[in-house]
Amino acid sequence: MRAAVLHEIGQDKLEVLDDVEATGFGPGKVRIRVRATGLCHSDLSAMSGVLPQPAPFIPGHEGAGEILEVGEGVRNVKAGDRVVVCWLPACGACPACKRGQTELCLAGFMNAGTPNFRRPGGDLFGFAGTGTFTEEVVVDAGCAVPIPDDVPFDIAALIGCGVTTGLGAALNTADVEAGSSVAVIGCGGVGISAIQGARLKGAAEIVAVDPVASRRESALKFGATKAVSPDGLADAKQQVTAGEGFDYVFEVVGKSATARTAYENTRRGGTLVVVGAGAMDDFLQLNMFELFFDEKRILPSMYGGGDVLRSYERTIALWRAGRIDLEGLITHRVPLADINEALDQMRSGTALRTCIEI
Repeated sequence: MRAAVLHEIGQDKLEVLDDVEATGFGPGKVRIRVRATGLCHSDLSAMSGVLPQPAPFIPGHEGAGEILEVGEGVRNVKAGDRVVVCWLPACGACPACKRGQTELCLAGFMNAGTPNFRRPGGDLFGFAGTGTFTEEVVVDAGCAVPIPDDVPFDIAALIGCGVTTGLGAALNTADVEAGSSVAVIGCGGVGISAIQGARLKGAAEIVAVDPVASRRESALKFGATKAVSPDGLADAKQQVTAGEGFDYVFEVVGKSATARTAYENTRRGGTLVVVGAGAMDDFLQLNMFELFFDEKRILPSMYGGGDVLRSYERTIALWRAGRIDLEGLITHRVPLADINEALDQMRSGTALRTCIEI
């Protein structure tokens, strides 16, 4: 079968091969025919080494498709079911799951260290234990979440990561207060979803911050009340908050420099939500006096900061009701053979989300 492979960490191109086999099928596993997958910035971060990932590997973790076969003991899905791929399934038994913090379950991360593909040259890993830039993937049954028939595969793929992450940051982690002021730094697919979440919660002012003009224009269509380049953030802060700072600032880039900017633009007593996934050697510096004196809440948001399955259901309900726009997030479409075109679109900032059709 075909799959897009990164041979070594640090390479910026993927090679589409046709000699790859999905492996590991057996009890508790499912085989999925991938129909659509989104390109998330985390895929690029894994390719560059910002996020830890063994190589060679197949990127992709934001996917949807249909079940081809199920292993012994699988009860949640059956052959023919339409599913979204969940890269962070909850085991239901660990301390985090028992506390209701299923997004902190580590069971899914354990899968990332086990190869689930093979080709004549040896084993391949799937990114985050999945690897959806391929025609088929074998994953734990918990990674396959059934979706209703009226949800298209491309929409379902977005729900698998970017939309859930961004919406959840506003709805779950921040629990944005109606009438508040919000700034979102980084307005790709996840940032736009955070903007939609803040709008749903009734934020009065939502300032989108991004260096790419097309993304700023898109942010206004999705609910931002103002869109500025990073150089314009100081003026926006003055205009919207009289210089005090925003009630909520979402950092959706994953770098200490933008997190520091986000902190400085959060009002005293306000909330900084860290959504971007950054590198382990990139440190955010805060002095102990400002940390104490400003009483700003710093809230990391992992995968939307809430129960993932419930978040999927909520997102589908909001989409059906016309309360959020998911179709508009897909600005580009390419076949798997042109995956490197999708990478260029992400790196240049021209795409909110590129759907890879498989």
